[in-house]
Amino acid sequence: MEACFLTQTSFTKSTDQLIPTIRAGSLTYPKRSSQQFQCRKVRTPFHVSCCHIPDDDKPNLSGDWRSFRAKLVAGEQFLRPEVPSSVTDPDTVVDHPPLITIGDKWAHIIHEPERGCLLIATEKLDGVHIFERTVILLLSTGPLGPCGIILNRPSLMSIKETRSTAFDVEGTFSNSPLFFGGPLEEGLFLLSPKDGGGDDGVGKSGVFEEVMEGLYYGSKESVGCASEMVKRNMVGLGDFRFFDGYCGWEKEQLRDEIRTGYWTVAACSPSVVGLGNVGSVGLWDEVLGLMGKRKVK
Repeated sequence: MEACFLTQTSFTKSTDQLIPTIRAGSLTYPKRSSQQFQCRKVRTPFHVSCCHIPDDDKPNLSGDWRSFRAKLVAGEQFLRPEVPSSVTDPDTVVDHPPLITIGDKWAHIIHEPERGCLLIATEKLDGVHIFERTVILLLSTGPLGPCGIILNRPSLMSIKETRSTAFDVEGTFSNSPLFFGGPLEEGLFLLSPKDGGGDDGVGKSGVFEEVMEGLYYGSKESVGCASEMVKRNMVGLGDFRFFDGYCGWEKEQLRDEIRTGYWTVAACSPSVVGLGNVGSVGLWDEVLGLMGKRKVK
């Protein structure tokens, strides 16, 4: 398996962060240098939530429709193989189509970005400092534009060691590893309760946004509530992953980059983006392997 090596060596960013976007007029060659990128300012799309843990229900997204769609995609691939069999009798009629099952880990291409999907960097981003071989989890596609976090850059230090201004270096999570999430300045975290707590305090708190079934995200404004949940034993310290920075696009900017061929858009199972895979340099190869685009050794 090819390794994806960390190219970002510092979590330090200026107060006025800019995100690169690909110029539509410079698309002759598949590879781009960082000088061929221009920058646009993107507003922070994360809202501030008050810390409260109510008992009333809050509707959650269901993961069933993603699995259902994945089964439909698998069924289409089964019924329309790339290479027709030379031994198949064309007059044979299948009375009962085969039962299509999918494993615990799956990924397939989709045509439009959606919350909870993955953006996989293509070879056109090879050589681009921040985004080469990245796997980005899209957290939101809201009116301020899509935003997400890079999943496959390993952690170098803890929150305390980085002296990050994104989170409280003396708080509950000070010893938690801090991952690089992108070039835009904002502290974010993923939360995935191991004991199914999303159906209890986490999902009903009204503080965290659900990305997909069992996976939530929060910003530095909701860290206080997350800390309180840890103190109440509603979630554990290991249920969190913290990120310094995020990736953001203007409303139509991401679609332009997808059409240009800089990103492959994929839906995946929750197990693919589980907390155990955060920071894995092999995630890029793994996702491509699940989609059948790369042979994983």
